[in-house]
Amino acid sequence: MIDEKREMLRHTVATVAYRAGKTLRNAPPDFAAFSVGPTSRTPLQILAHIGDLFEWALTMAEGNEVWHDAEPLVWTREVERFFTTLRAFDDYLASGVPLAAGPEQLFQGPVADALTHAGQIAMLRRMANSPVRGENYFRAEIVVGRVGRDQAPGRREFD
Repeated sequence: MIDEKREMLRHTVATVAYRAGKTLRNAPPDFAAFSVGPTSRTPLQILAHIGDLFEWALTMAEGNEVWHDAEPLVWTREVERFFTTLRAFDDYLASGVPLAAGPEQLFQGPVADALTHAGQIAMLRRMANSPVRGENYFRAEIVVGRVGRDQAPGRREFD
């Protein structure tokens, strides 16, 4: 029997991979350190936080909640960490092992927060003069389980 809430959560994780992956692709070398002010996070710090969120989500799903503030890695390694943490969380969701936390709580906490931060990175790309093309995400090819770097190209992009 398919758990519809769990599948919707997996679809949301795939959406994070698609949307955030788009903002991370082809970022200029100096983008990681871009800052709009002394108290705002850089894209690298935001990306590290997203990795922390998915590590946290996995510990909650497993029933052993642990939060860890990771020290940001270099940009390319942090991008890899992002996809690795998404994969680990999605693999757990796909396994069918019972969730120790409800899908609603996993969505409203770490997953929704990650969507917010993906939007921040997209906004920072525009502010850093390296905008990501807009897209009709309703038409996007987002597939449950596709949570890696390899995402479908945009179907309806615009400037």
